[in-house]
Amino acid sequence: MSELRIGIVGLGIMGTAYARNLIQAGFTVTGFDVSQAQSDALADLGGCAVDSVQAVAERSDVILVVLASVKALQDCTIQLAQNIGPHHTICEMGTFSLEQKLEFQSRLNTKTTSVLDCPVSGTGAQAAAGDLSIYVSGDETAANRVKPVFGTMARDIRYIGPFGTGTKLKFIANLLVTVHNLAAAEALLMAQQSDMDLQMVYDAICEGAGTSRMFEVRGPMMIAETYKPATMKLDVYMKDLQLIADHAREINCPTPLMAASIPHYVAGMAQGRQEEDTAALFGILQQLIRSSQETEPKS
Repeated sequence: MSELRIGIVGLGIMGTAYARNLIQAGFTVTGFDVSQAQSDALADLGGCAVDSVQAVAERSDVILVVLASVKALQDCTIQLAQNIGPHHTICEMGTFSLEQKLEFQSRLNTKTTSVLDCPVSGTGAQAAAGDLSIYVSGDETAANRVKPVFGTMARDIRYIGPFGTGTKLKFIANLLVTVHNLAAAEALLMAQQSDMDLQMVYDAICEGAGTSRMFEVRGPMMIAETYKPATMKLDVYMKDLQLIADHAREINCPTPLMAASIPHYVAGMAQGRQEEDTAALFGILQQLIRSSQETEPKS
């Protein structure tokens, strides 16, 4: 069993997957979530569920912050700032703006605590399988300290430089995810409209030059037309889309394919698919066909 004690703040899809892999690898894991159901799930895995961020800090050396909303991150920042010390290493693993990440760092660095920016690339299903990429930025000594921790959660752990560089790389990765996800849905829809067997098409494409990580990961969900439970909820991903668009505007970078993709994600929200996986883009495009057929004039 590792001597490092791990704390997790946020036990959603990703946080729970991290906890499971860490516990299986022999780490002691303490976690907090506002949801009692998620806390109970951690206890079922063999972790220690506590009732506050303070309790996580008291029982941990490395703290993984895995939160989805800015409000949750701000609340966590206040509580961590009051309860951490020099022996802690804090890994912020969410997707937020660069400004929000830097504010998190500055608030906690007053305690001389090591703070790392560690966004991940991958879905909830990939997190469960330990098939993530983690982009670690910040102090390199601290990054080396947490590498064994991340080794239980990811296939690729990449130290990429000063704090904040991880977030910039995550924006680039998510831009590609956004476009590739829509491309996968579009390709499978063409196969369906061509009266082809979708599983056959999927298997063939996966072995050729046309494949992508998103096609391989989300293609099966599209073929099954099953979008729950979500590995990335559509309403959560909308925040990521806005962050990418804002960053692109700030650095004066044109993103034509990204811009062309966003309306289809917005259409999913209008169709009430907020809780569905972003693989639901396949269903969103199918609805476009149905809508066009309904509006065609009858002869």
